[in-house]
Amino acid sequence: MTAIEQTDLLLLLKLLADEQRLKMVGMMTHQEWNVSDLAERLQLSEPTISHHVSKMHQAGLLNQRMAGNQRFYRVNTLRLTQFKAYIANLDTLLAQPENQESGNAWINALDWDATDKKVLHDYTLNGRLMQFPTKEKKWLIVLRWLATRFEAGKHYTEKEVNAILTEIHADYATMRRNLVEYGFMRRERGGGDYWLTADDEA
Repeated sequence: MTAIEQTDLLLLLKLLADEQRLKMVGMMTHQEWNVSDLAERLQLSEPTISHHVSKMHQAGLLNQRMAGNQRFYRVNTLRLTQFKAYIANLDTLLAQPENQESGNAWINALDWDATDKKVLHDYTLNGRLMQFPTKEKKWLIVLRWLATRFEAGKHYTEKEVNAILTEIHADYATMRRNLVEYGFMRRERGGGDYWLTADDEA
């Protein structure tokens, strides 16, 4: 198991070391749920459910679907499979983890200010996003970085966009949608074609 996988495993273990979150994962593995219905079923307050859902979504464990003003969540089966694979390979944990800082040298090479670089240092490891920032200001910095993974003037299919984003975090759907919603990318009506927003389109 590599150092980045070991760090990711620790993140997921801490995330799931909660009785209510485990119940929610079991429920959302079989069907979609919104916060209100989860709160009613588990007899918890909606703010409490929202907190748990937010943490699991940030870590890529949940997929989100918008339907009007409602948000529905379901377990990201790819991420769950990844977690199971980590558990199956516990005997390959590194006795002395590799130097994790060396994998972030690319951040220091960016022509960005120190504050923006710090956000990337805090939320990424070896070029992968470990969790989603909860504050919009920090999330915008992450989205700005995600946009650098695409070439200006080039058009991408949705499948190509998903493949690029999956290399960074399991929840490619949220990242793809937010790149469009926050204006970093444009999307053809129907979602079949994506491209970086040109300066004259911004």
